[in-house]
Amino acid sequence: MVIWQREILTFLGLFLVVCVVGFFTKLFVPLFVILTLFILFRHLYQIHRFEKWLRTGGRSNYPKTTGVWEELYYHVYRIKKNNKRRKRQLSKMVDQFRQSTEALPDAAVVLNASDGIEWANKAARDVLGLKRSDKGQRIPNLIRFPEFIQYLKSKQYDEPVIVPSPVNNTITLAVRIINYGVGLRLLLAQDVTQLKQMERMRKDFVANVSHELRTPLTVIKGYIETLQDVDEGDSPLLTNSLQNIQGQAERMQYLIDDLLLLAHLETKGKKHEIINTPNLLQKICAENEAALEVGRIELVLDSDAHLLGDENELRSAFTNLLGNALKYSPEETTVKIRWYQTENALLLDVIDEGEGISKTDISRVTERFYRVETKRTKKINGTGLGLAIVKHVLMRHDAQLIIRSELGKGSCFQCTFPIKRLSRG
Repeated sequence: MVIWQREILTFLGLFLVVCVVGFFTKLFVPLFVILTLFILFRHLYQIHRFEKWLRTGGRSNYPKTTGVWEELYYHVYRIKKNNKRRKRQLSKMVDQFRQSTEALPDAAVVLNASDGIEWANKAARDVLGLKRSDKGQRIPNLIRFPEFIQYLKSKQYDEPVIVPSPVNNTITLAVRIINYGVGLRLLLAQDVTQLKQMERMRKDFVANVSHELRTPLTVIKGYIETLQDVDEGDSPLLTNSLQNIQGQAERMQYLIDDLLLLAHLETKGKKHEIINTPNLLQKICAENEAALEVGRIELVLDSDAHLLGDENELRSAFTNLLGNALKYSPEETTVKIRWYQTENALLLDVIDEGEGISKTDISRVTERFYRVETKRTKKINGTGLGLAIVKHVLMRHDAQLIIRSELGKGSCFQCTFPIKRLSRG
């Protein structure tokens, strides 16, 4: 029988007794009042005991009682016991998480919604200089590099920010923030000192080798020109050999120039000059038209917006895009260049009707020396560095290169500049 049914039956039984006794004694009303007061005071007493037990946290066993109150005590006791068991399990999981992150070689810091430190592992204490007593402190007060503070405020955590270690400036850290939970973030700092040193060595090596190759190449080209001047055409073998040598020397010259340009882009500072972009595009198109002597280029200027940046760099990027579109599309087709503006961006589209690029190759065409392997009727010369140069130039202008292409249906190379690059002057 349900406990509430027993309580009701007990009350009905007592009420029946009061009715019978009251009928014979003519004292029904006083007896009913006494019964009501008895029940009321009993429940008030049980409420007092229940509140007192809860006030102590319910740590001790619940008081002995009967009826519905015993059932209430039992349910509350069971809920607290289950919660206690879950708390132990969660505490064990948290301890396991902290033990595992303590063993991580990378620094890990848990931040709350207000950038306060909730927890940090040993690596964070070593490379970021954090202390156990820093719990609750705001991370910008402890790591004060402007790049990091700007990164933290931006809420854009797709790419890491590179900063030196606050406790050792010979250590370079790549700091990334990951959102998780409600208002919580995980800050990870990886030691990339060796990677940065290797990257610097690679840049120095490429720049130095490219620079050193220019002198012997200039000498070789000079001797080739001298030999060609004295060649009277008596020996077809000699004439063809000199032409092939000259072609390979020119190809090497282009390669060295592109490598030096890439090294220059990776090391030099940024310019913020006002560029008459429509005028620049007109010049580039005119130069290519003069070289081709064919009306293959269609320039559409839907905006007269000027960019803030480096004109020489943008000239190189736009020339590479146009040159590629002309090289990789049939001679009877047109290459369209469109300069226009939207609410959030400035855009340049270079659209061709060429052979197109497969989906697997699109993500790799901006890699250095990567060239799409396609069967062609004619050989297309190139260094494989053109799109890598375009990518680096756009990165230096806070822009992106978006490639849309389909095999056999041509390609669209879109340069997307943020609206902050619009010149207001």
